[in-house]
Amino acid sequence: MIERYTLPEMGRIWSQEHKYELWCRVETLVLEAHAAAGTVPADAVGPVRAAPPPTPEAVAAAEAVTDHDVIAFLTAWADNTVPRSAAAFVHYGLTSSDLLDTALAVTLTEASDLLITRATALVAALREHGLAHRDTIRAGRTHGIHAEPDVWGHRVADFAFAVARCRDRLRHARESVAVGKLSGPVGTYSNIDPAIEARVLPELGLRPADVATQVVFRDGIAEWVSVLAMLATACDAIALEVRHGQRTEVRELAEAFSAGQKGSSAMPHKRNPIRSERICGLARVVRGYVVPVMEGMALWHERDISHSSVERVALPDAAIATDYLLHLTTGVITGLRVDTARMRANLESTGGLIYTSSVLLDLVAGGMSREDAYTLVQAAAAASWDTGASFREALRKEASVAGQTLDEARLDEVFRPERYVERLGPVFTRLADLT
Repeated sequence: MIERYTLPEMGRIWSQEHKYELWCRVETLVLEAHAAAGTVPADAVGPVRAAPPPTPEAVAAAEAVTDHDVIAFLTAWADNTVPRSAAAFVHYGLTSSDLLDTALAVTLTEASDLLITRATALVAALREHGLAHRDTIRAGRTHGIHAEPDVWGHRVADFAFAVARCRDRLRHARESVAVGKLSGPVGTYSNIDPAIEARVLPELGLRPADVATQVVFRDGIAEWVSVLAMLATACDAIALEVRHGQRTEVRELAEAFSAGQKGSSAMPHKRNPIRSERICGLARVVRGYVVPVMEGMALWHERDISHSSVERVALPDAAIATDYLLHLTTGVITGLRVDTARMRANLESTGGLIYTSSVLLDLVAGGMSREDAYTLVQAAAAASWDTGASFREALRKEASVAGQTLDEARLDEVFRPERYVERLGPVFTRLADLT
């Protein structure tokens, strides 16, 4: 991921420096376990443990010769080991993927923990914003068209629970990827005792794979990226709502616009929803990695490396982009400007058409057939829409033609927008309890 969208903590997790630190940690723990079991000389442990991780530059120089990343790492690390002979027992009984998959599992759990923290912060921001707007009347919309009265906090509550569910899915996915293997070239423990794996992996916060070949099967990683895509898409949905709300014709919502900020190089009046647009764009990037990573589940026999090149790009990119999306979406919500007066004005802009559903039901309750009531209300709505007359006045005319008497006192209640949201109390009780 480019630096523009990389936050420091997540960037550090996926850095080359951190990768080699983890590789050193895995190899050192294996060496210590071997020494404790009497498999290798105990005096090899101290020098290896004291050897600093190789720099990315040193590994790259070695890889230019070996054309093999793990051998290059082992060579560069051995160069840092005093005496160098102690390094002979590093990687004892292992194959490259024992190191790669186990260290990757640690990286994925670290990234998950940061993403879970960010998602929880977004849930909190949405919860507080939703509760603050539990009484903010607005037009509910379906197909982009006014439907019935709603409150802005209701829409926000839906987003809050969606993000919370995705966050909880990530917790499960974290467990799915917290799996390592230290079982040798094709996973048969031919040159390493399973007791080494059983000892080392818990120290890394991992569990041994139930079965592994040369690699851990990639279903857990595919699940993890899929959940990141869902989380990114939840952010996408929030941002899309803000973008619609900030359109000039709607003007109900607006991203924060700071002093000195510019919206356009040509049009000084512009205040564009650039953060929300960025969120929607980057969510596409995260979704785009799901299929390539999932295809890593199907490998030739005990292993090929067709998954490797994909994961080197897709996993850090997906994690870094999702981290940035969560951070950006939280900022959009905490700084969001809600024009409550404009919401009310938009609700009233159709002259009462937004109340047709309840008028229909009220006429049916008064004794009309549903078919006749629907015909009457639809005719009145069409007249109101076409002429700009108030829906209530058009309704009176259509009722008169049909020989129907309207209960004006009852219509007063039907045309009161607050009555449509009176039963939302339990929703906001659940929202208040959301963590």
